[in-house]
Amino acid sequence: MRKPNRRAALLAGVLLATSALTGIPPSTALAAAEPDPDAVAVTVNVRAGLATVSDTALGVNHAIWDQNLGTAGTSDLLRDAGVQMMRYPGGSYADIYHWKDHTAPGGYVAPNTDFDTFMAAVKRVGAQPMIIANYGTSTPAEAADWVRYANVTKGYGARYWTIGNENYGNGLYGSAWEADDHPDKSASQYARLVVEYADAMKAVDPSIKVGAVVTMPGNWPDGITAGGDPGPWNQTVLSLAGPKIDFVDVHWYPGGTAAESLTRTNQLPDATYLLRQQLTRYAGPDADRIGISFTELNVDVGRTTQPGALFLADAYSGLLENGVFTAQWWNVHNGIGTVSEVAGQTDYNDFGLLSSGTCTADGSVCEPPLNTPFAPYHALTMMKLFARTGDQFVRAGSDEPLVTAHAVRRANGEVAVLLLNKDPDNAHPVTIDYAGFTPSAAAPTVHTLTNGATGVATDQSGSATSRTLPPYSLTTLVLQPAGATPGRPSAPGQPTASDVTDRTATITWPAATAGASPIAKYEVYRQNGAVSEQLGETAGTSFTVGNLTPGSRYTVNVLARDTAGRVSWASPPLTFATGSPTTSACTVRFSTANDWGNGYIGGVEITNNGTRPISGWTLTWTWPTGWQQVSSGWSATWEQVGTAVRVTPTNDNRQIAVGATVSAGFVGAYSGPNVLPTAFRLNGTVCASG
Repeated sequence: MRKPNRRAALLAGVLLATSALTGIPPSTALAAAEPDPDAVAVTVNVRAGLATVSDTALGVNHAIWDQNLGTAGTSDLLRDAGVQMMRYPGGSYADIYHWKDHTAPGGYVAPNTDFDTFMAAVKRVGAQPMIIANYGTSTPAEAADWVRYANVTKGYGARYWTIGNENYGNGLYGSAWEADDHPDKSASQYARLVVEYADAMKAVDPSIKVGAVVTMPGNWPDGITAGGDPGPWNQTVLSLAGPKIDFVDVHWYPGGTAAESLTRTNQLPDATYLLRQQLTRYAGPDADRIGISFTELNVDVGRTTQPGALFLADAYSGLLENGVFTAQWWNVHNGIGTVSEVAGQTDYNDFGLLSSGTCTADGSVCEPPLNTPFAPYHALTMMKLFARTGDQFVRAGSDEPLVTAHAVRRANGEVAVLLLNKDPDNAHPVTIDYAGFTPSAAAPTVHTLTNGATGVATDQSGSATSRTLPPYSLTTLVLQPAGATPGRPSAPGQPTASDVTDRTATITWPAATAGASPIAKYEVYRQNGAVSEQLGETAGTSFTVGNLTPGSRYTVNVLARDTAGRVSWASPPLTFATGSPTTSACTVRFSTANDWGNGYIGGVEITNNGTRPISGWTLTWTWPTGWQQVSSGWSATWEQVGTAVRVTPTNDNRQIAVGATVSAGFVGAYSGPNVLPTAFRLNGTVCASG
């Protein structure tokens, strides 16, 4: 498929950003580039910093019904794959499990899966534990005793403890799969008891971190209010328990076909953004201290084959670059399901990373021998090779939806690029452009996982700027810099935003540390896709950005430049959103009600604040995502093209007198995180928000 026009336009923007960041004249950069017009354009912008990889990033689940939980063979495989965090005692079993006598009434507990065996496995792997305290059928006292045994009696130093598992599945919203013996099954009761659990557990060991269960924004039952709760699950839990918790725990199974699940990873930036908005709004003061963990991930199709591998690498990368401190696969061993063929490979429909060696009920099909790695295991190994503790994710993008790119920069100057070809049938040549980084002319180290492969292949070949990606493949390039830059300043600290209006924001940051030369100035850049757009520069540590667009989200980095021209690495990212003006000739109040999990009743009220009546009007806004829409409407004519919504009056409400208000309603629908619009224009004028 030829894309010369789109490719050329993207390349020009990338090269302009590259020249601005490196000092190369645009004409020189353009003359040096000879792209293949048929190739996918990949951009890696090392100056557009994202989150830093934590020491708990790569995680898995271990279940007490898995008789191989603590074996040396299993533990050594997890260690070899780079596992850094292990969750116990396993999903919904956590809400029936009693650690003292190692029982789970109503469930099966395999021999040699007790807590001490699990901790021995954690030590052998070199990981950290995440432990789920039983909320459904236990008490805060039993959880506190577990903390005492783990950290006082045994000295395990177990830091991360979650209160329950998927507790919104206790029947509150209709579906009931999670054990819950409490007569009151409301979100309010869960939150109140989270406070009791946290108080009891931290009285034993104040250093532990306690997490509460929330739901993935845009996934059931997000948005639904039940019973006497003051709002949906997340709002209720955060409002009541926010000051007592240290992190929130989320699960995500995107569902759908292989192609659909691989597409839905593009929802992760909006999901984490919306979750942080909920934390800020509901969790009380200092909510930015609350971390986010995604402790169950898997797909519906291709669980043991390449779709599962591609999803794992893409989802883990997407979560980690957005600041999630751990992403965890469900799970290590699970057992055979309905067998099928996916992309030419036998798929055993097993949630596990490793084979359980089990057979179908009729014995007609058996899995490979016990502990044979499935494709997602190899993808986890690829993540170990790609994103290491302390690496900083940086912006990477592609102009082909079937090719996804992620990248990290390392403290030693290396850059690693992960390229995913989600096309099951076709290879894709790619050309890679770099901003803020000049790769060495030496052949990069290349790690490749192809469809049906029994492991990651490694060699040193090709160039840093072009590659052909096999169908359904994962490829990591590890690149050396063309030359070291000794004496550069350190990166500035975490920026913050204040005095954010509809068109301005003040950005402030901790100063960088000078290297070989004094710091001359700081440069503020906006991440515009994978291209950096400079917003301004200053000699100080604060800068007010102007000319912003109302109702828009901005992610910015700050870089330090010294008197010799050396440029630091990027600061951590800052994301903020502009709103609407405080005063305007019009006010729009946007409302939602009766949310049912993928839709709601919406409304707009338009008030004329001007000095003259309005005769005829057009209201417009843009949805923040591509999966939101107006399904139908009333009291107006509703139109949507792409993400743009246009509302025009009926004969009954085309006139708006001075000080008067007209209203119209619609049915809204969403199939991902429902990030609501915050800027509305009436006849082209940006309105205030009601």
